[in-house]
Amino acid sequence: MSVAIVKERYTGKIGEVTLGATSEQGGTRTSTITIGGDSALPYLNFEGKVSRPVIAMEVNDIAPTWNETLTKQYGDVFNNPGAWAKQCVEEFGADLIYLKLYGADPDGANRSPEDCVRVVKEVLAAVGVPLIVVGCGDTAKDNEVIAAVAEAATGENLLIGVAEQETYKTYAAAAMVHKHTLIAQSPLDINICKQLNILINEMGLPLNKIVIDPLIAGLGFGIEYAYSIMERARLGALGNDKMLSMPMFCSVGYEANRTKESNSTAEENPQWGDLDDRAVLWESLTASGLMQVGASIIMMRNPAAVAVVKKNIEELMGV
Repeated sequence: MSVAIVKERYTGKIGEVTLGATSEQGGTRTSTITIGGDSALPYLNFEGKVSRPVIAMEVNDIAPTWNETLTKQYGDVFNNPGAWAKQCVEEFGADLIYLKLYGADPDGANRSPEDCVRVVKEVLAAVGVPLIVVGCGDTAKDNEVIAAVAEAATGENLLIGVAEQETYKTYAAAAMVHKHTLIAQSPLDINICKQLNILINEMGLPLNKIVIDPLIAGLGFGIEYAYSIMERARLGALGNDKMLSMPMFCSVGYEANRTKESNSTAEENPQWGDLDDRAVLWESLTASGLMQVGASIIMMRNPAAVAVVKKNIEELMGV
């Protein structure tokens, strides 16, 4: 006897957002990436369209202070952002590059906006994939840096960020004038997330130029709460709430690798097992969990974890 599968039908869907621009579109990318467009919950493709998540690998403008578990997997590239990005794309299979401009930090290297622009141009020249470019985390400095980067890369359709409640006007203006897409970041609060999207849209930036960063946590570090916020956003979007209908970005590499489980050696905690294996599992399981709730862009650091997650994506998509 055959059993009929009950299918949920939704009235809304996740909006589509395209990143990057080819020469015909006014940029220099060899290809673009479109995320979103889902009309069902993640991987329930018998109920509607399910889009493939993409992986962005992190590149810094200055040599990182990551632990050896991560750094030993790369070549001699950390003082050359272009070469670093190229390795991520050609060797590790990154779909996008996430360029973090740590060097702009006033309490660190304090690089000028002009220096940051030079690095962005170097990475653009080194790879043909779309770029995500974010500042150092200092609000005042980032306003200057991202404005300069957006102008210098006019037409490239970068994904720039991050826009928060206090800073969104500068970022939204830069995105509109110079034809880029924007990361709207909210602190694990669905109401702030929605309100920020409304404010940005009211400035004139279309909804298909906004990507949500709900802020997430690594495995064992509050991921359950992040999951529940993302789940509410996805259900809201499928329920036809246009101000929650944007694709989601998750900074997995950063969050997973700042937990003690990804840094404590086997000598320090012998019961935890080998650090290299544990670090791969911690990042890949964080990524896999968030993909199950609708993450569209997964930002990662660990190349070995990237390989695991890419295989998981193929299995989830039924390839």
